Amino acid sequence: MVKIAIDAMGGDFAPTAVIEGVEQARDLFEDTVFLLYGQRDVINQHLKNRDRIQVINADEVITMEDEPVRAVRRKKQSSLVMAAQAVKDGQADAFFSAGNSGAVLAAGLFIVGRIKGIDRPGLVTALPVVRNAHQSNFVMMDIGANADSKPLNLEQYAVLGTYYAERMLQATNPRVALLNNGTEDDKGNKVHKAAFERLQQTADINFIGNVESRDLLNGVADVVVTDGFTGNAVLKSIEGTARAMLGLVKDAVYNTGISGKLGGLLLKHGFSQIQSQMDYSQYGGAVLLGLKAPVVKAHGSSKAPTIVNTIRQIRQMVNTDLVPGVAAYFASQQVNQQASVDKPAEND
Repeated sequence: MVKIAIDAMGGDFAPTAVIEGVEQARDLFEDTVFLLYGQRDVINQHLKNRDRIQVINADEVITMEDEPVRAVRRKKQSSLVMAAQAVKDGQADAFFSAGNSGAVLAAGLFIVGRIKGIDRPGLVTALPVVRNAHQSNFVMMDIGANADSKPLNLEQYAVLGTYYAERMLQATNPRVALLNNGTEDDKGNKVHKAAFERLQQTADINFIGNVESRDLLNGVADVVVTDGFTGNAVLKSIEGTARAMLGLVKDAVYNTGISGKLGGLLLKHGFSQIQSQMDYSQYGGAVLLGLKAPVVKAHGSSKAPTIVNTIRQIRQMVNTDLVPGVAAYFASQQVNQQASVDKPAEND
């Protein structure tokens, strides 16, 4: 059985949307147990069926306005902290919240803990690829966990992203690219140039070079690595552009008289398909990859369908041994590095 610890009080529509999504997921996945952390009386008001759902009382709530690190350290009885602690204590396989993003990251780092050998865990998410019959999505990392990144971090994101793409997107020999301001090998600042050289020398990834943000949705790569500041800006730019373009098209259709409105009715299904294709929440939440267990952050405005998708995503991570695979890889890297250091020098 897969056990998922869930912050039932996290998110704009919590606990209603969280509980609704959990109950839908419970009915879909017979091998999953849900540990709901939050205010028991409030949760019980919305819970229709307790089958494979355990409610653990948490008196405190970390709000969106709380300072993340201080809240995690001080609100030990909050739903978010208690759910993370359940994973550390081995009571659950994964931790999920739609609450305060910074607090989820802090709880992941300070409570669940980093995999040995990983300098900085990063946030990874799947994004859609449009008009490409051979590829439906790609992953990007980091999308906001670390504003500043060193070349080592970008190299590790490439390895982590490769593992994620292989197990979650079923990508074979995923193409890894470095997000840059040009495709030439010598583009970028000092960090990007150094990262490019490291990625070229990393044996366990399929590095294809630099890519520009304008080509991402065309499927130019399976894994795109970048620093958290740039990744978060690109993610929000894609989201905002998609919404703006759909709005412009709808305005153009419905503001052209009766003929335009009739045409809009005929195109309504097409608009829905476009909107669905551009909705990256269909792939679940953002994963803080590099920790000892899956830690997943969904958007604060998530409703039941996104909660279900995120639970599907977590189950897949657990069932494909994503985290143990990552841990084994970095453990072997450390052994190899130590062996190289300890190797006796050859005589001249």
